[in-house]
Amino acid sequence: MSALKTYTTALMGKVLRAGAMLALALGSQAALAQDNTIESITASQQGNNVVVNIAMANPPTKLPVGFSIANPSRIALDFASTSNGTGKTSQELNLADVRALNVVQAGERTRLVLSLKRPLNYAMAIDGKSVVVTVDGSGGLAQAVNASGVPVAAAAPAAPGRQMLKNLDFRKGPNGEGRVVVDLPNNQVAVDMRQVGNAIVVDFMKTALPETLRRRLDTTDFGTPVAQITTVPQGDNVRMTIEARGLWEQSMYQSESQLIIDVKPIKEDPNALVQGTQGYRGEKVSFNFQNVEVRAALQAIGDISGLNIITSDSVSGNLTMNLKEVPWDQALAVVLQAKGLDMRKNGTVLWIAPKEELLTKEKLELEQKAQIADLEPLRSEIFQLNYQKVESFRTVFGLEGGGGASQNRVLSKRGSAIIDPRTNQMFITDIPSRLDDIRRLVAKTDIPSRQVLIEARLVEANDGFSRNLGAKLGFADLRGIRGGDAGYQVRGNNRLAIGGNLLGIGQVTRQADGADEDGYSNTTMIDLPANPIGGNSPGTLAASLFSAAANRFLNLELSALEADGKGKIISSPRVVTEDKNVAIIEQGVELPYQEASSSGATSISFKKANLRLEVTPQITPDGNVMLDVNVTKDSKGEETRAGFAINNQRVKTKVMVENGGTVVLGGIYQQTETSNVAKVPFLGDLPVLGNLFKTSSRNNSKQELLVFITPKIIAERISTR
Repeated sequence: MSALKTYTTALMGKVLRAGAMLALALGSQAALAQDNTIESITASQQGNNVVVNIAMANPPTKLPVGFSIANPSRIALDFASTSNGTGKTSQELNLADVRALNVVQAGERTRLVLSLKRPLNYAMAIDGKSVVVTVDGSGGLAQAVNASGVPVAAAAPAAPGRQMLKNLDFRKGPNGEGRVVVDLPNNQVAVDMRQVGNAIVVDFMKTALPETLRRRLDTTDFGTPVAQITTVPQGDNVRMTIEARGLWEQSMYQSESQLIIDVKPIKEDPNALVQGTQGYRGEKVSFNFQNVEVRAALQAIGDISGLNIITSDSVSGNLTMNLKEVPWDQALAVVLQAKGLDMRKNGTVLWIAPKEELLTKEKLELEQKAQIADLEPLRSEIFQLNYQKVESFRTVFGLEGGGGASQNRVLSKRGSAIIDPRTNQMFITDIPSRLDDIRRLVAKTDIPSRQVLIEARLVEANDGFSRNLGAKLGFADLRGIRGGDAGYQVRGNNRLAIGGNLLGIGQVTRQADGADEDGYSNTTMIDLPANPIGGNSPGTLAASLFSAAANRFLNLELSALEADGKGKIISSPRVVTEDKNVAIIEQGVELPYQEASSSGATSISFKKANLRLEVTPQITPDGNVMLDVNVTKDSKGEETRAGFAINNQRVKTKVMVENGGTVVLGGIYQQTETSNVAKVPFLGDLPVLGNLFKTSSRNNSKQELLVFITPKIIAERISTR
């Protein structure tokens, strides 16, 4: 048997995926730079630093675009319009913290990847036809040097005070990962990331933190593995602590001055050799086995993986295998598939046996557990509910009537449950494993609901303007009463008398007896006064033109009224309710009206005219509030023969609002313009004088209703004990 084990440092899939995520502005760079070729790559160690000299065919015009990732530790450099002329794609270095380098050409772009043992800073410089990359091994800032190791430029003078982080943001990625984005002051900030328990600790060296970023972000509602992010200054550094939950893995990469930390969820598979999200993730190895025993091949894979492998006595046979640069977990899967084997993992111990043997054993174990459940002694436990009503668990346990248990998925076939609504308690009798399940169920469901304060504002504004104009014109001839002949001579003995109406003419000509002494009030011929507005009578101005004998009169009365009114009604109902529960608040009056039946009997019914707010809030995972709102503003209208009319104003909608934000749900705007003219034909159309023979009114009113709503999530009280 001969086994060849070679650890390779091929370009990891994460580097390619991280490069695809970055928007590298290479189009304009490729247009400016001439086609170039990487002729050779050499590396040397200078103290703690590693200097990589990349010799080009032509002098480069610009430095390559680079980025780095922390898990696995890599530095990637993209050369635009450049080909790989070295004749190889990988090269072992093993200098200080630099393991190897890989060169990959894709179209007109070539990517060079340096594999590191730990995250380090780097700097680049152009020296003639070469690009010199300096990897700083001290963990601090990297200084660019030329091919001879001499610094090419002095470090930029430090600004007054320490450099500060610019911004901190959290997002949810497309695959459910939590993404922390940090804007660094420059691309030379030393970053130290490590995992401590269920937290990721990131230290930004020699960096300060502005007051606006000194905060604790609660990201639980985003549904990612990240539960909380705390950023605080610590001495001369800044420490960020990312608390995660569940099974997860982290990766960090940096593009220029932006640092991105991804915390990805992992679906736990107890039989998986390496927990991860992207298929096979073991270290790459090479095998060349010729007719070797299966047990020996499995033992070789166990030595590489670090797992303890136990093989069943029924595992036998030989195999021939020639694999080059494949993950060791993939190699193991190939061996198991080729020989009809399967595996079960328990911690670091791997048990390998034929599939039929494993399935038979697991079936026997399940049958034994079922028998034990039938014989296992029962236990009783009392569960006190604090927030949920015990009645809500009636359907969960399949309870019928007041007690007992029917078929359900929570209790075992021997279990029973009794609920007591008076004390809000449950009495459960079952095997211990089912009691543990019920205990976890109660712990997850019996929690206080979050509450929301909803404040609505209804602003109703009125703006009205009215103007009425009118006139009275009369003529009186009292010569027949106060001396002289009444009227005017027309022809011979015929005379003509003028009055406002027949009664007035009769009084002037003394035909109507017993009337007013002088008939003055009946001499009006044009009676078109201004109409009252809102119960207010118009103002009047009268003038009379008469003869010296005071026996002929021309009377004129002008009336006018103008009204201008503005009003505003603000209603502000408020209500507090639990998440996803309907809340209703209303205020108003009930107006009676009479109803008649088919038999002729009458009855009094009432109809509401009130302000009503009905809302159902729903708190979203990102801290916003979805509102299902129904706002009604009814008021008493005009009185009719059947009773008062009801003026209805209503808004019903569904909207999402940020916590504490205000949104305008809608508005109703009404504008009414009315113009009326009553006049004497022909005379009312005369210029200027026509105003004495007509009355006019103009009405202009505006009504506007706006509905504002503001939801506020009530913060939970934090116990100090």
